[in-house]
Amino acid sequence: MGSDKRSGTSDSAEIKQAKKEEAKKPSGKMQQKQKLSVLIEESQGSKAIQDMKAITIQGLARVVGVKISVANSYLRSLEVKGVVRSVGGYSGHRVYQLNQSS
Repeated sequence: MGSDKRSGTSDSAEIKQAKKEEAKKPSGKMQQKQKLSVLIEESQGSKAIQDMKAITIQGLARVVGVKISVANSYLRSLEVKGVVRSVGGYSGHRVYQLNQSS
């Protein structure tokens, strides 16, 4: 009876080992990274900014539903255009204010 139990556990150990080896093997096809470009539409971005009390990169990304890098580039482009201006913050955690003239 003792030998029956040991053979059952060795079978499961062999199965686990086989699964580990399969996981280590790279698949035949090499996957290429796709370059995705996500942009914030002007109407969607301006509406989100109008409703925000404090305009931050993180807040805009959360409201619009994009990555922080996309929100950062959008706010920087608005700053260059003069729509918003930086009023505070530090080291990438900037706080922006909507310009009164726009």
